[in-house]
Amino acid sequence: MISRREFMQAAAALAAIYGGQTPWAKLSASEHKISQSDLLDVKPYGNVTLAHITDLHAQLKPVWFREPSVNLGVGEAEGKPPHLTGEEFLTHYNITKGSREAYALQSIEFQSLARKYGRMGGVDRIATILKHIRSERAKNTLFLDGGDTWQGSYTALQTKSADIVEVMNALKPDAMTGHWEFTLGAERVNEIKEGLDFPFLGANIFDNEWEEPAFEAVKMFDKGGVKIAVIGQAFPYTPIANPRWMIPNWSFGIREEVIVKQVEDAKKNGAALVVLLSHNGFDVDRKLASRVEGIDVILCGHTHDALPEPVKVGNTLLIASGSNGKFVSRLDLDVSASGVKGFNYRLIPVFSDVITPDPEVAAIIEKVRAPYEKELSRVVGQTDSLLYRRGSFNGTVDDLICNALLEQRDAEIALSPGFRWGPSLLPGQKITVEDIYNVCAITYPAAYRTTMSGEQLKAIFEDVADNLFNPDPYYQQGGDMVRVGGLGYTIDTKQKIGQRISNMTELKTNKPIDLNKDYVVAGWASINEATKGPPIWEVIENYLKDHTPVKVDANDSIKIK
Repeated sequence: MISRREFMQAAAALAAIYGGQTPWAKLSASEHKISQSDLLDVKPYGNVTLAHITDLHAQLKPVWFREPSVNLGVGEAEGKPPHLTGEEFLTHYNITKGSREAYALQSIEFQSLARKYGRMGGVDRIATILKHIRSERAKNTLFLDGGDTWQGSYTALQTKSADIVEVMNALKPDAMTGHWEFTLGAERVNEIKEGLDFPFLGANIFDNEWEEPAFEAVKMFDKGGVKIAVIGQAFPYTPIANPRWMIPNWSFGIREEVIVKQVEDAKKNGAALVVLLSHNGFDVDRKLASRVEGIDVILCGHTHDALPEPVKVGNTLLIASGSNGKFVSRLDLDVSASGVKGFNYRLIPVFSDVITPDPEVAAIIEKVRAPYEKELSRVVGQTDSLLYRRGSFNGTVDDLICNALLEQRDAEIALSPGFRWGPSLLPGQKITVEDIYNVCAITYPAAYRTTMSGEQLKAIFEDVADNLFNPDPYYQQGGDMVRVGGLGYTIDTKQKIGQRISNMTELKTNKPIDLNKDYVVAGWASINEATKGPPIWEVIENYLKDHTPVKVDANDSIKIK
């Protein structure tokens, strides 16, 4: 944590940059009374502008999305952004509780603030923001998409992402990278990639057969009289976190040595600005920045973090642009032949009631959704609880999914993957088909039913916990902790693998889990190719028929040391 004196020094520096006030000051001060110009008007600075979005997850329309109340960091990341939540986050960034800024960036009072300030996002609003930036900086701007764009909705699943690709093409990105895109399968990814008007970058993706790059690694641009190198970094652990059988001929990895070479080559080719368009996750990028010299900016993705200020590691700026279309990052840079001289940054919140939709993109969105509108709007239930997903250990969306699995698949224990994507629902809100798919629209949705021993269950929890809480970020493979129904446990995140999980208890009987006993387990999103079972959205819908309005009780079955 920084000291009060250090914070005031930083605030003074920002005030100088932004003409006397920090970029979010109006939001904290004026609550309702803001305009589009309050959000978008920035005094242009320098000669290069980077606009960035990431982790859209195919959310074309405005959504509610609650940020996590628990986001634990380990090792050197402990207690540092983005692993600050609630009051700690507000204090660190001097944000007024109850303000628009607090609503956009944190979970405190989310339910009441959501009703007060409305939904966020909408690609037609993002289009308006981009047109505004380009109107000021047309010859100076690069718009970069950090990936997890083509997956996460009913229409994306039905069209094999044709809907979101058409909409995003209208925004005219200059480059993108990916992660969940690969769950479409190699053939479909290549088909879409060949039809894009911009490069899909992945310096860390190699062809297994030929041992050569499978994707374009870097793209050079000339903007504002500056040569810019954009290096693409896809999610390193895609074949581990997602089904390898969908992309059998591609290998991934952090490949630090590849990035080093790409940076060196970019410098040799005259690049004065080197940008890593990354889907590593924030803590991986923080470590990478400390080890690889010459990267000026890392545009972070994957972990869905939204930070109102850059994090600086050495001479590298780390930018975290949130998820689900809630934010657009604008980074203005003063770049000379010898490198970056200064910067201005604004994390632009996409308040859907404040920003006017771009009519051209709005029309495309309505067109691609029209064939599915009847099914999208079909009501299948109602919630009396706030349904949200994000959090290191649990969320009410996955508690609902686990309850559905326990009942519909006649299981003793339920498992739901620790996915971060998926909008929130407010109490009293109707639950539609679209809402269900927004939290489970994947290409491997089978809800399996099997038996696992207590020992196997502990091994699963230990393995996932190590993916999250290994103190070395290079061993963190993303996602939040696997969600559990019918079972509780204690976790000590600072222990080593095999020693983090204890006190496993079957909730129905309140008896300790017997490591030698077999339990009936239901789950979904298995990465095994031969998995059998009904699609998870069918399981959820059938459950809601008998449980509506649905109420999800507070889950205190996981104890954190």
